[in-house]
Amino acid sequence: MPQTGTATRTPTPVWALKLAVITALVGIAGGVAGIAVWLALQAIQFVAFGYPFGGHREAADAPSGLNRFLALAAAGVLTGVAWWALRRWAKPVVSVTGAVDGKRMPAFATVANAAVQILAVGLGASIGKEVAPREIGAWLSQLVTARAGLTGRETRILVACGAAAGLAAVYDVPLGGALFAVEVLLGELTFATALPAFATSAIAAFTARIVIPDEVLYHVPAMHLSPSLLVWAIIVGPVLGFAGVGFVKLTNRLQGMAPKGWHLLVVLPVVFAMVGLIAVPFPEILGNGRALGLVAMNATTEAPTFAGLSPIVFLLLLGIIRTITTSATIGAGAVGGTLTPSIAIGSAVGGALGGLWVLLWPADGSSLAAFAFVGAAAFLATTMRAPFTALVLVVEFTQEGTDILIPSLLAITGSVAVSYVLARRRSAQMV
Repeated sequence: MPQTGTATRTPTPVWALKLAVITALVGIAGGVAGIAVWLALQAIQFVAFGYPFGGHREAADAPSGLNRFLALAAAGVLTGVAWWALRRWAKPVVSVTGAVDGKRMPAFATVANAAVQILAVGLGASIGKEVAPREIGAWLSQLVTARAGLTGRETRILVACGAAAGLAAVYDVPLGGALFAVEVLLGELTFATALPAFATSAIAAFTARIVIPDEVLYHVPAMHLSPSLLVWAIIVGPVLGFAGVGFVKLTNRLQGMAPKGWHLLVVLPVVFAMVGLIAVPFPEILGNGRALGLVAMNATTEAPTFAGLSPIVFLLLLGIIRTITTSATIGAGAVGGTLTPSIAIGSAVGGALGGLWVLLWPADGSSLAAFAFVGAAAFLATTMRAPFTALVLVVEFTQEGTDILIPSLLAITGSVAVSYVLARRRSAQMV
């Protein structure tokens, strides 16, 4: 994309005012991206499941197993044809990271690709919806900054902020969105990156609230710190680190093996139909992951679950199934995120391991919420390679208090340390 100006410039009042206006416009663009994705998702779910507009309902909430299967089967056919046509005739889609690095995002391909993602998630595909608002936010930010006379560095920062603002808007996570911009997309925490990231994410989240209801994404019971939870977090962190690294390697490998050309028209519908069959007895594996996260964070050690399984076995089973369905969906050629699926898998595995732990060292009460929360944060920190962003996102999703931060920080330390060591070992072996 054309970039004007030098790498740095002397600050003046005119420059500051201009940059403030453009930053505000980028924030509004991120809010518009979030609203557009939310409205599209609501419309799709209204047609497919009859849900009224508003709230966080998804395919997993459909009471009929047949309805869930038919929705997934239809999603496989519709999205298979759509992605095949886009990849055959449209311009190549530019990723958000590519846009941040200066590549121009083609308008039709970007919007169409995001729309197909939302169609897939709305009908129950086992992937996250967060890539779509990031892509739309980055594209709109490029439009805002294209002829603004900014330097290349200013443009790069604002496009990254616009993408993150889309995430902040659709999930109402302003701090998580800001951290995503500086920690994941820019990899730089300075005044030059933090200030526009904070401003754009705040403006985007506020703009989105004009349309999107201000509701907690995960309603969970109160969580409290206990000695049992604290020790468990230290032990389980590295375990979740290994699991997170394995999940990333699996999805990356399958994504590299995704079908090309006409093979997509066969493989994608078949995989979606298989996921639909699994969703008949296990609806929790559908959608972007919220359904499974809610089950895990509201589980107790006492209540029986599916087919009389203990909560420990049930959560572990759901975590394994969700890993398989998300990986298979990505490997089949679908485009989507792994942010909320990582929360789902991490919370399920964390809840299951926590359930085993309390058999040895009981914690306060029978709730597994705290264990699921810590598991979600540690697993997401590993898959994102962004510990600050991961923790803040899980906190904002649940609106939990400070009691849970200490064990979460300890678990994240262990999980990210494992992923860092494994990455260094791979780098050393490649030299």
